[in-house]
Amino acid sequence: MTRKQERARARRRWEKQQARQAQREADRARLLRVASVGGVVVLVVGLLVVLGLTVGRSSGTSDAAGAGKDNQSTEVVAGCQPPPSPLGTGAELTLPDKKTAAGKTFTATITTNCGDLVVRLDGTKAPQAVASFLQLAREQYWKNSPCHRLTTGATFKVLQCGDPTGTGQGEPGYGFGVENAPKDGTYTRGTLAMARTTDPKNGNGGQFFIVYGDTKIPDPSGYTVFGTVTSGLDIVDRVAAEGVAPNDTSPDDGAPAAPISILRVAVTEEKS
Repeated sequence: MTRKQERARARRRWEKQQARQAQREADRARLLRVASVGGVVVLVVGLLVVLGLTVGRSSGTSDAAGAGKDNQSTEVVAGCQPPPSPLGTGAELTLPDKKTAAGKTFTATITTNCGDLVVRLDGTKAPQAVASFLQLAREQYWKNSPCHRLTTGATFKVLQCGDPTGTGQGEPGYGFGVENAPKDGTYTRGTLAMARTTDPKNGNGGQFFIVYGDTKIPDPSGYTVFGTVTSGLDIVDRVAAEGVAPNDTSPDDGAPAAPISILRVAVTEEKS
């Protein structure tokens, strides 16, 4: 199979995933979303999904994480290149042994169409999340994957990435539980944390979020903090400054108006 045929096949898979996502939209009214607008927490009907930092599952879990892909702008900000088309590929991988990351630290370079983000991964505090990150980077799981969600609320400022389909529905074929969640629900600027489904015991997968402004998430189960951005957070600031693309849900929660995509991820272990 030629590379062109592979891309065409991946594109067809992505289009099928888009169709499934449209069906899931009908379920969104059942969800309870909490968003910060001017520092006020707003409740919407349905089941509990704190701040919408959730990930859909192929089994039919409703999607409260993704913004509509059709609403994503193609206007780039200074310093960015036009993003590539998402490959739309999923994966059926096996959860790696957390021992591969336990007690170790790593440096990851997340290359985007807007430049490099450098993050430090803490395998001591979140060994399973870091072990998963290492595997997905090695497998090029995030190649050409859009960061599909931006929030710009007064106390809720995150950029969510890690789904190669760009829909908020993609997952690597496995899940794992929450680790190292802050007890007070505070996620400071520069935090790297896992997005998850409503299931804190098995809801983490391949999606993660970057906190570009101090954020409060009042979820008793919390979200796994597994790293810190050490360089390139200004890239997220520039994207966030352009705001959210117009959508039917919220003016401060949706696809970034200025698109940003992960091109590749490289990880090296830090030596003591």
